Amino acid sequence: MGRIRAAFHDPTGDRYGIPTYWWRGAPAGYATRRQLRDKGLRPGGQPVAAQILWRGIGGTRTAYLYRLDLAAPKRTATPAQRAALNRALLARRTCPACAQVRPYYIPRSLGECLDCAGVA
Repeated sequence: MGRIRAAFHDPTGDRYGIPTYWWRGAPAGYATRRQLRDKGLRPGGQPVAAQILWRGIGGTRTAYLYRLDLAAPKRTATPAQRAALNRALLARRTCPACAQVRPYYIPRSLGECLDCAGVA
């Protein structure tokens, strides 16, 4: 075990307060938020169970780990929520000046489409 790995190896949590492992050193049964999302899960209100520490750009980096057995399935949007989201995205593409739907989002800095702003 190298010096860096040894510095971040604290499976009991005595040094860091929660169980701590080095990069790629966590045991099975733990996952980051991104790994949970890829499996169709979410933390589901559980507290952080462990962490991974490693030396990175700008200092020591941290990734929090959650227990897989306590993770809950991801919630899916209702049809009404999806419809509201589609309307909101359509509104972002509709120019308030010429009322045309554009294939891009209207820049907030201009407040109108590129044709109306004279940029294109």
